[in-house]
Amino acid sequence: MIPALLEKIFKPVLAKYSDTPEKFLGMISRCGDPKFGDYQANFAMAMGKSLGKKPREVAEMIRTDVLENPEATALFESVEIAGPGFLNLKISEGWMIKTLEYAAKDDRLGIAETENPKTIVIDFSSPNVAKPMHVGHIRSTIIGDSISRVLTFLGNRVIRDNHLGDWGTQFGMIFYGWKHYLNEENFKEDPIMELLRLYRIAREEMDADENVANECRLEVERLHSGDPENRALWEKIMPYCLKEIDHAYERLDIQFDETKGESFYNSRLPGVVQLLRDKGLATDSEGAVCVFFQGRETPMIVQKKDGAYLYATTDIATFLYRMEEFKPDAIYYVVDHRQSEHFVNFFEVTRMLGYEGVDLRHVKFGTILGEDGKPFKTRSGDTVGLDGLLDEAVERARNAIRQNEASSISEEDFEETAQKIGIAALKYADLSQNRESDYVFSYDKMLALNGNTATYMQYAYARVRSIFTRGGFDAKMICANAKVQFTHPSERALAMEILRFDEALEGVAKDNRPNFLTAYLYDLASKYSSFFENCPVLRAENEEVRNSRLVLCDLTARTIQKGLELLGIQTVEKM
Repeated sequence: MIPALLEKIFKPVLAKYSDTPEKFLGMISRCGDPKFGDYQANFAMAMGKSLGKKPREVAEMIRTDVLENPEATALFESVEIAGPGFLNLKISEGWMIKTLEYAAKDDRLGIAETENPKTIVIDFSSPNVAKPMHVGHIRSTIIGDSISRVLTFLGNRVIRDNHLGDWGTQFGMIFYGWKHYLNEENFKEDPIMELLRLYRIAREEMDADENVANECRLEVERLHSGDPENRALWEKIMPYCLKEIDHAYERLDIQFDETKGESFYNSRLPGVVQLLRDKGLATDSEGAVCVFFQGRETPMIVQKKDGAYLYATTDIATFLYRMEEFKPDAIYYVVDHRQSEHFVNFFEVTRMLGYEGVDLRHVKFGTILGEDGKPFKTRSGDTVGLDGLLDEAVERARNAIRQNEASSISEEDFEETAQKIGIAALKYADLSQNRESDYVFSYDKMLALNGNTATYMQYAYARVRSIFTRGGFDAKMICANAKVQFTHPSERALAMEILRFDEALEGVAKDNRPNFLTAYLYDLASKYSSFFENCPVLRAENEEVRNSRLVLCDLTARTIQKGLELLGIQTVEKM
């Protein structure tokens, strides 16, 4: 909204003085102190050097050109030069009011869909099946989901692709365990836990005995080569595995458009190796087939000397399938940072194959740590299961609700509310982090009623909505008829924050960082708190002021609700 208008206004002016106006557009940012304006342009200093003029002189030239544009005079209340050559931009209250009144009547809150929609495949979650999902899967799953939601809302065609690990080494280990240690009664009672037990036994024996390790590898090779016994066992196990994974996704409210495992691409792997050979990209090296890269010692192995294929081969096959099936403009891989080197090599191979035009991104993320600064584990040292993580979050939410004497949640709504609060807290605690950073996990912090938490945001939403309930007002009717006015600085400050919603969404879309949205929502809630303290709503001085403030309340609530929805988080009407 505002950033798009700023670009539209400034780009042709900057193009008069520079061959690279885009470089200088990035120097327009929000003002740190509202008393100077809403936005600040800092490009005059940099442009002054290339033009051989003083920065203030350049700023005056640009200011004069800008104010000749009717769109600029409609958008800006003032454009002032400050300091060595800053341009301070204050948005017109008339423009703000007109835009707010439109947003109040619009289901999309005035957020337009992109004029240039793209087809984007987002590869996320991608667990190895045959064992329960654990804490290590949470980041890829919810980061990928949030990015998918935002890009879809902005008008793009998004294909959510869950590339399951259903064909790898873990099956060799489970098959070994099955053939040596299966407890059929355990399997009937809890298939997944029995498979996990068999996996752990095989892991321990593999680590201790190279013969067992070789036997596990042979079990995988038999599966890949079509051995009837192993294929039948794989087909027996898979439905239980998929059911377990789907249960986790249901709890997290995660959906996919495409779910294909590595097994789907198995028949395509020989063709991948042959294609790389035909293009002159793959060569034999010590019995293996490798792709070498200029300036790098380590090649990408696509077929081992025993004939087995690797994850890299499957990734290339998957890429070629997606290009053929979806013809995407971009593919994003939401995978942890430890795979960075793999993606550098993999992306290079796609370019060598002639796919320079597709935007490939490794959306990498850090590790969830315990309070000891090490990867988050149970007290016994095991990896924390995802179900257990969710159960604990919900149980703590139940306790928090029970301890809140002011809570107005009925017994009928208690469990549903606890589920929403607990899972929201878990998601938001992760999404509010810089995704590339490690962070320390804390149940207490994520369920806090203050600070940048889901619980605080859900409470903020419920508090705003309660105004309409207490006053007996219909929000849609108020928004359809009321006129907005500013009688206090807190009203304008809240309005400006509401109008920056699309700015936050564009930030998420550009950098694939959901924490831009969580930071925005927290700022919005903070602005609302200041507004609430300074601007009585139900006891406003007259009906016009009251209705104007109700419009701001409704826009705040709907923006919080939509923002949380785009993070994969549900709101509650009472806290």
